[in-house]
Amino acid sequence: MENKNTSHIDKLTPYKDVSEILQFFPSGIAVIFGKNLTGIYLTGSLSYGAFHYDRSDIDITVILNNPISPAELEAIKSLHKQIETKFNKRAKRLDCTYTPLEMLPSILPPKKPRPWYWGGEGILYEEAPYGNEWIINNYLLYNYSIPQFGPDFKELTSQIEIEEVQKASIRDLFTEWEPKITCKEWLDDSHNESYLTLNLCRILYTVMCKSAGSKDTATSWVKSKYVAWADLIDSADQWHDGIELNIREKTIGFISFVIDQVSKTEIYYQLLDEINNIRTPRG
Repeated sequence: MENKNTSHIDKLTPYKDVSEILQFFPSGIAVIFGKNLTGIYLTGSLSYGAFHYDRSDIDITVILNNPISPAELEAIKSLHKQIETKFNKRAKRLDCTYTPLEMLPSILPPKKPRPWYWGGEGILYEEAPYGNEWIINNYLLYNYSIPQFGPDFKELTSQIEIEEVQKASIRDLFTEWEPKITCKEWLDDSHNESYLTLNLCRILYTVMCKSAGSKDTATSWVKSKYVAWADLIDSADQWHDGIELNIREKTIGFISFVIDQVSKTEIYYQLLDEINNIRTPRG
């Protein structure tokens, strides 16, 4: 099975260790899945030219013709262990999901889980549930992904409307990020502070501008539009391993600010009953 796009990998990044893992991964995946493999898609910051060496993840989506078998599951566990050993530091930034083709038409998150590997913890979650990121990620896959193997992602599914991405972003704000206001221990981690702040920028940009794209695009817009938050966003944007940010209280303030801004939009009111149901269990 030919990995037809690896000749272009070096053009995506000047970093040798990143290029090496991008060459190694598809070859191993092709051997494991054979005819069950639909495609391998590079997404995230590498796909839209916003990769930061010290903190960006390597995001890959593997699309399968049929749900993963027990034998295939064991094989990808072994492959990821090889990658952890061979690439060490860079493997910690690998984020990889294994999605059956039959799930792609779904707008809302599919009820069935899928295997998901996160190198930050070095764990392959055999049955990871989909969250509000489902439709957001599929929108970005449709518009920006780079095939490492298989057809263009646009040949696999229909176009996703930006309104669905806005709705998913609002759901994510109240499901995932609003509860962090009371998670002080979680926010004492500088990586979490940075990750949350930059994701809030993307949510705010998507909802207010009816567009979705890179974190760089979103942060630039938010800093220009809401100047009072520029210093916080700059701190989050410049973070990398080894830096202590200590911006917990400012981050909590930014969560509240984003909620306030989103709550003034028309699309928020379309989801009001749903949002109230999300918030009710927390009182």
